[in-house]
Amino acid sequence: MKKPLFLFSICMFVSVVFAQQGFQFEKEVNKVSMPFKLINNLVFVPIKVNGIELNFLLDTGVAETILFSLEDKKEVRFFNAEKILLKGLGSQVAVEGLKSTNNILEFGSLKNKNHMLYIVLDPDFNLSSNIGIPVNGIIGYQFFRNNLVEIDYQKRKVFVYKDTAKNRSKFEKKFTAVPIAIEKSKPYLISTIYQDNRNVEVKLLIDIGNSDAVWLFPDKSEFIKIPEKNFDDFLGKGFSGDVEGKRGRIQKFEMADFEFINPVVAFPDSISIRNVTMVPYRMGSVGGEIMKRFIVVFNYQNQQMYLKKNRDYKAPFSYNKSGVEIQHNGLQWVQETVRMQTVPLSTKYNDEGGVTISTDFKYKFQLKPIYEIAHVRKNSPAAIAGLQKGDIIISINNNTPYKYSLQEINSLFKSVEDKWITLEVERESEILKFSFQLFDVL
Repeated sequence: MKKPLFLFSICMFVSVVFAQQGFQFEKEVNKVSMPFKLINNLVFVPIKVNGIELNFLLDTGVAETILFSLEDKKEVRFFNAEKILLKGLGSQVAVEGLKSTNNILEFGSLKNKNHMLYIVLDPDFNLSSNIGIPVNGIIGYQFFRNNLVEIDYQKRKVFVYKDTAKNRSKFEKKFTAVPIAIEKSKPYLISTIYQDNRNVEVKLLIDIGNSDAVWLFPDKSEFIKIPEKNFDDFLGKGFSGDVEGKRGRIQKFEMADFEFINPVVAFPDSISIRNVTMVPYRMGSVGGEIMKRFIVVFNYQNQQMYLKKNRDYKAPFSYNKSGVEIQHNGLQWVQETVRMQTVPLSTKYNDEGGVTISTDFKYKFQLKPIYEIAHVRKNSPAAIAGLQKGDIIISINNNTPYKYSLQEINSLFKSVEDKWITLEVERESEILKFSFQLFDVL
């Protein structure tokens, strides 16, 4: 299961001019709310593109709006399209894409009438298989730039308010105000890490499109150290390939008046971030594993973020202890038996005096996901047990795998206790069974 996801920081090999004005309220409306899906600490919202509803990852870590996985949305029309190259996180080369202008995006009563889109043409670039729901795009700065955007991780709702003094005062009274800086269309804040008995001030990108707690770049400061207890891990996927690095715990992370003890931190390697254009003095990112512990309000116009603790604030920091990342690999038809009971109009009694009930069965077929192992971490419990990339999951702890969502599998692999996991897999037409125990190496 891909626990972190997909920081998308992109370099465009084109000249970009932002003539678009962001989302505007229509008529007298000054508030819009919309439920969202929270998966792996990531926020997914429905947004219409030229009249067709698509599913977007809401991501403060991107300046541009990016579309992909449109095979089932061929009815979407794009205007003024021209070819470009997209390059970002990952160690490989740029991928081919399109730039399209004059598009109309709608989020409830909010509308952007001149929206620029970037469309990834590579069909292999697909978040849906890693998330477990259809994902068609990522949206960032243009969603946040004009209005107050509240993300309530507990209620699973996004609220957008007009940026007025009255609306701002509501948050200023009940929330902690945190100054942020909007640089190159992305939000940054100054926070503090505590490592080796030293406080280190760090400038971090606020990136709700990254499901980890914190990313730190050791080559950006002599005071940022990879902890002695660490392990190599797959951190996610970018436009230019897989993002690799290490994971470890630091002693403490502080953000404004809030502190977090022993968070799990990712340290991406220099190859994976070499294509990312950094703003001056940036040393990493703060992601969804931290932000989900608050009600968060972004106010880009006044360069403020408002935070209020929720009940997840003190939740422990964990990680995928199994060492396997699981993804969707298509669908299969599954036959299910449905039991139907009917009671006769006239009551009949059997020899024992009980009521006779007529019982019938019928069968129905439903499409269910096929899960496969996408990555196996070296020296992890799963690797030591013998699991391999490409294994098709047949059962998880003796249950059919499609009874689990990817989110539920991820939670299982992040269990705090040293749980035993049994996976039955198909490999080259052979059925194999493996058992291993989750173990916290940090």
